[in-house]
Amino acid sequence: MRHRKRTVKLGRNSSHRKAMFRNMVTSLLDRERIETTVVKAKEARRLADKMVTLAKKGTLHARRQALAFIMDKRVVKRLFSVLAERYADRNGGYTRVIRTGFRQGDGAELALVEMIGRIAPKPKSEKKKKKKAGPAEPK
Repeated sequence: MRHRKRTVKLGRNSSHRKAMFRNMVTSLLDRERIETTVVKAKEARRLADKMVTLAKKGTLHARRQALAFIMDKRVVKRLFSVLAERYADRNGGYTRVIRTGFRQGDGAELALVEMIGRIAPKPKSEKKKKKKAGPAEPK
């Protein structure tokens, strides 16, 4: 029976697992979309939702708790200003996991983790290349 065994071990020791998820959550909150395996995605989703809930509280204590987990001060600032405002009227469920297929090398099932309500970046338009002026033609 698996009663009260909340986290997955993923074949790593606890310090490696904690560092990996701290990095994943930091990247997710910064870029609002990351690709990883399904098992890691589900665990990262859980932790990211906790960080957004802290941001919605907005207190100094909540900010310090977030700074203890998130690796980048700039991301914490963005979390408490942009993301907390975006999810102010939402009660949980700030992220989604979308299964994308299987990895070529080892066949692991991949998934995208993204923030709900994310504004997709505009595609970069390719600038037309100007023809370089060749040697001047003699007249």
